[in-house]
Amino acid sequence: MATENRVKIESLDQEGRGVARIEGKVIFIEGALTGEIVSYSSYRKKPSFELAQVTQIHKSSAMRVQPRCKHFGVCGGCSMQHLDARAQVAVKQRILEDTLWHIGKVKAETILRPIYGQAWGYRERARLSVKHVIKKGKTLVGFHEKRSSFVADMQSCEILAPKIARLLPLLAELVSGLSIRDRLPQIEVAVGEHVDALVLRVMDPPTSDDETALRAFADKHDIQFWLQSKGYDSIVPFHPLAAPALTYSLPEFGITMPFAPSEFTQVNSALNRVMISRAIRLLDPQPGERIADFFCGLGNFTLPIARSGAQVLGIEGSDALVARAKQNAEFNGLADNAKFAAMNLFEMTEAGFAQLGSFDKLLIDPPRDGAMELVKSLGGENAPRRIVYVSCNPATLARDAAELVQRGYVLKSAGVMNMFPHTSHVESIAVFEKP
Repeated sequence: MATENRVKIESLDQEGRGVARIEGKVIFIEGALTGEIVSYSSYRKKPSFELAQVTQIHKSSAMRVQPRCKHFGVCGGCSMQHLDARAQVAVKQRILEDTLWHIGKVKAETILRPIYGQAWGYRERARLSVKHVIKKGKTLVGFHEKRSSFVADMQSCEILAPKIARLLPLLAELVSGLSIRDRLPQIEVAVGEHVDALVLRVMDPPTSDDETALRAFADKHDIQFWLQSKGYDSIVPFHPLAAPALTYSLPEFGITMPFAPSEFTQVNSALNRVMISRAIRLLDPQPGERIADFFCGLGNFTLPIARSGAQVLGIEGSDALVARAKQNAEFNGLADNAKFAAMNLFEMTEAGFAQLGSFDKLLIDPPRDGAMELVKSLGGENAPRRIVYVSCNPATLARDAAELVQRGYVLKSAGVMNMFPHTSHVESIAVFEKP
């Protein structure tokens, strides 16, 4: 049976939970903020820590705000709506600095000003779960509940792009009327500049009546349906077939990026543009320089670097993304400056890196696992003099930073970019230089 206790919150952890200590034991408390005095109820107990949730707030933080979303606390999509939006960024900056020091034993010479971005309606990529619940007599479309495999009963979402958020109850109604409602577990969202694509994961093919209903819905709400019967390579457009291509643009660099619904793009296109601008300023590519963009994806950083006149090599593990990146370089008239290759960067060696030739500078934008094997391969006199590292995980950034410092680099600057407001996700950027 859960027990209830009263504690003072010392700080927030990387998941946005309040941290308290009782007789040396750490208590992680969902819904609590730094400085607050709260009662909590534990739902998981271990010898050295407990996981808990707030049951009562006795002394409230001045930074506490009323969550905007009525589903907050049940839906697992957000964890920090109860904290002032600007204060969230300050917390993420502290998490970055603390993680760099505690894991990497490094400090940045300069802390970059945070990039904030819009707080609401920013999310243009999402994976929505779908579940027809017989007991409720309805279909649910939304994110999972916190700590649960159940789908939250959502009528709206404050962080999704507004048009998609408004469609949530209408999509639930649509799926309820399909013959395959029990065989449609997921809807993937991809918002483009000229079309909004919804990919339906269909484990059985839709019937003729289903197809009629889907076409009518797409026409009425001005969206495009795609169907996915198996893996990502099975995704095909369904209706309307004549819809514009999915694209996002980088106006500062005169670049338009076509993409497929299955291909990785940032969830927050507005902040992505600001992030790229900052990365390019920090990298400072010059005509005649040779630069590598590791984990390049479809060319999100590669093509803006190429626009500077530098020669850039984009490297990515996925053959399909490399093919897309080459197409995007051609589409934007940058094929002469931007070249691409497929390579498993998690198995990089010094010899493998040396075979790529020498580079003046690097941009590294790895997934959450970081880029340890890559940074360990940066040895010898040909090591690039500047590295801009874009990270979605402070812990692996800190680990990799320690390795780079061991190899003679200095952490010149670091800062956060609030790519995912109201979540605990920390996006950051760091600059390393050879003295």
